[in-house]
Amino acid sequence: MKIRTIRVASLLIGAVLGTVVAAASVQAKEWKTVTIALDGSYAPWNLTLPGGKLSGFEPELVANLCERSQLKCNLVTQDWDGMIPGLQAGKFDVLMDAISITPDREKILAFSKPYAATPATFAVADTKVLPKAAPSISPVKLDTDARSNLPAIDTLRKALKGKTIGLQSGTIYTGFVNNNFKDVASIRVYKTAPERDLDLANGRIDASFDDVTYYTANADKQGTVVPAGPQITGAIWGPGEGLAFRKQDADLKAKFDTAIAAAQADGTIKKLALKWFKTDVTP
Repeated sequence: MKIRTIRVASLLIGAVLGTVVAAASVQAKEWKTVTIALDGSYAPWNLTLPGGKLSGFEPELVANLCERSQLKCNLVTQDWDGMIPGLQAGKFDVLMDAISITPDREKILAFSKPYAATPATFAVADTKVLPKAAPSISPVKLDTDARSNLPAIDTLRKALKGKTIGLQSGTIYTGFVNNNFKDVASIRVYKTAPERDLDLANGRIDASFDDVTYYTANADKQGTVVPAGPQITGAIWGPGEGLAFRKQDADLKAKFDTAIAAAQADGTIKKLALKWFKTDVTP
């Protein structure tokens, strides 16, 4: 989910550009070809193969959705900071990058039905910091990103006191970690998840926080890095991950909504999730 988000600066830029675009005269468009932007570096959601081809859960899913919608879809890569401005400027038609659906984001973007919903968790290289995740550890369900006084959160705060927690920039997890741990731990922000993971594996930070599917799917690459402590679930992460559109492209959104509903109903999303995440992330 990563579950992921866009940086605040990008949101503000996108909001301004969106206002300008929305003010212009918009006519209905007959959609035949669609350009979809992904980061291309957030495996297993999306990744770039050595030859430059995009692969992963999202590229495979969107290929299925585009076929159902009878659309020709071109996938392109784009850094996070340029995604919303590029969408509002007409450079892309759709964003698909494990983007969490949140109220703030819905003020400037239109979202499809969620195609995934995933919990998040800490990870460590040294299980003395936090115990390795186990089925016996119950998930912690949170409804808001406000400071929580749940016993499980207090236990995490005590374990991480004086430690350094690594986060990838622009993720939905920033608020949760800052609200609950910034007063007891140092927070270090990284441009990419692999950069953060490298520092975690080499002991330069003590823990990281990210999407559960990211850790489980990359377990072989991360070596000693393992999920730790309880999974964090609930409305705190919003309804899930969805495709993002310009507000005025309601007709395009409707096409993908129909395709997502069909892919969920016939088990396509579950099949791809099990392939790439080793767990079912169907909303």
